[in-house]
Amino acid sequence: MGKIRLNNIRVHANHGCLQEEGIIGSDYRVDLSVTANLKDAAHSDKLSETVDYVHLNNIVKEEMAIKSKLLEHVAKRILDRIFTEIPMVLDAEIAVSKINPPIGGDVESVTVELFRKNE
Repeated sequence: MGKIRLNNIRVHANHGCLQEEGIIGSDYRVDLSVTANLKDAAHSDKLSETVDYVHLNNIVKEEMAIKSKLLEHVAKRILDRIFTEIPMVLDAEIAVSKINPPIGGDVESVTVELFRKNE
C-alpha cells in the first residue's frame, strides 16, 4: 500500500452562504490524500499502474469551481469523483479550508475534513 498526497492546492472559488461570497469569492486551500496499492507502479515505473496526481488535481480544481454553500458539500463531490473515476483508490481524505472566512473575527481559516473508504 501507499499514499499519494497533494498538499496546499490553492484556488479562488465562490462558496458560502453569504451573497457576497458568491460574488466576490474567497481563497481556499485543499489538502488531499489517497491510499492505493502502489507496488506495481514502484516496480514498473508506469503511470498507468498508479494514481495520476494530475488527474486528482484536475478533479479538485473542477469541483472547487462549482458554487456550493457548504465546504462539506464540495468536499463530498470531490471524493465522489475520485472513487468514480479512479477505482484503484482504496480510501481518501480531504481537507478544504476557507482562508480568512467572513465570521466576524480574526480567524486565519476554517477547515472541513472528510474521510471515505472505497465500498
